[in-house]
Amino acid sequence: MADMVLLWPVILPLAGAALAAALYAQPQLQRAVALLVMTLTLGSSLLLLQSVMGGEILTKTFGNWMPPFGIVFVADRFSAAMVVISSLLALCALIFAVADLRQRQVRSGFYPLFLGLMIGVNGAFLTGDIFNLYVWFEVMLIATLGLITLDRTRAQIDGAIKYAILNLFSTILFLMAVGLLYGATGTLNMADLAIVLPETESSAALTLSAMMFLLAFGIKAGFFPMFFWLPASYHTASIIVSAVFAGLLTKVGVYALFRVFTLLFEIDNGTLKPMFGLFAAGTMLFGVFGAAIQWDVRRILSFHIISQIGYIMLGLAIATPLALAGAVFYIIHHIVVKANLFFIAGAIHRATGSFDLRKSGGLMKASPMLAVLFAIPALSLAGIPPLSGFWAKLMVVDASFQGDAAWLAAVALFVGLLTIFSMSKIWMEAFWKDPPNKLKARPVPMAMLAPIGALCIITLAIGFNPEPLVAFSNLAATTMSDPTEFVRAFLDETATAGVTP
Repeated sequence: MADMVLLWPVILPLAGAALAAALYAQPQLQRAVALLVMTLTLGSSLLLLQSVMGGEILTKTFGNWMPPFGIVFVADRFSAAMVVISSLLALCALIFAVADLRQRQVRSGFYPLFLGLMIGVNGAFLTGDIFNLYVWFEVMLIATLGLITLDRTRAQIDGAIKYAILNLFSTILFLMAVGLLYGATGTLNMADLAIVLPETESSAALTLSAMMFLLAFGIKAGFFPMFFWLPASYHTASIIVSAVFAGLLTKVGVYALFRVFTLLFEIDNGTLKPMFGLFAAGTMLFGVFGAAIQWDVRRILSFHIISQIGYIMLGLAIATPLALAGAVFYIIHHIVVKANLFFIAGAIHRATGSFDLRKSGGLMKASPMLAVLFAIPALSLAGIPPLSGFWAKLMVVDASFQGDAAWLAAVALFVGLLTIFSMSKIWMEAFWKDPPNKLKARPVPMAMLAPIGALCIITLAIGFNPEPLVAFSNLAATTMSDPTEFVRAFLDETATAGVTP
């Protein structure tokens, strides 16, 4: 039963994608299939999370090929939580799509592509093999390119080309890094690598492999200086797709960074740690400055994806259990808040007919419910207490001070102030000022407000009762800091003797 719980988050979207493709001529049935599949996927992912809450690490090998040779799935607290939050976001997106998705987009394959994306996302979170992480990244890339170009507009094709070029470059780096790692160690199983690498003599090949992993995942995560593809492509997609991309795609890259550089490579080796610090600071600053000069609400939010990735990168820049716990908390908070802000951008477009803030206005009076729903994730993103963003920033800033990196804490606090400016800009332009040219706002459908409200409730719940998520994040960070239990789940008890916590 435990084995099946580990597989359902991938098997269900796979079956759903095939069924949705077979129902090409039946849009209503496609929608029903997608909603049912993601509901079941969310339920199975919650069962998976429950199964690992006590510290157990679930594993599943395929084809009777035992580690380190076979394909392996693994779930610990961190990966299970990522599957839960990604499934929740996907379900919210499908509910939002009821009001926003057009028939042309359905005929272009939205539902099979969307479920295909979730196959890749959940597969990446659950794989225990570094090569198969590359495979799941490729599944995501194929689905992503299809979703970006649903409307086949010039802007979408241009954005897809930029996205494809940078991500194909990332893929090449990833594959080369895998080849170098295999040549140096003779294995690609993550648990086996955690044993072999500490006993392997340092070499140029291993150093180059680590740098290539860093660049490959850095491109996918969108951190400085490899972020420029993100604001150039995310805003071109439909708002449903943009919301899912904003919440999930960069986090898969971040997850891969944390998994590889806590399990396989030693961060505190005198080289990687300062690099992560510079990447974190640059990402926070360039992202928030880019957002400050934008007027398209989608581009503002796209740049803020970048700046918030910088906060998450502090976990690796400090590399203490407290910093890693803060990063886990921040990832979960940010997925909820950032996707919700993109949903709200879609609601603003529905009400005003434009994503340009200069052409919006009057929503405070026309749609007070939407105004309240915007305020919650916007203030949380800026780190205003007692919302979830405050606790997330408090944890990473506190870890920076305790980790003798006060300059990173100062950068994080400064960027938080500029984030308040960007969120205030959206508030003043879209909600507070009078509408231009006597624009009359259109009503926002309940199918849009429902998922926005649900995510707002989660943000408030985390903010007013952060202790459970703080405790969970600390436990997840403990597993990352000490790979012994992760290794023991795969290999004989005696094999863990070679692991260096």
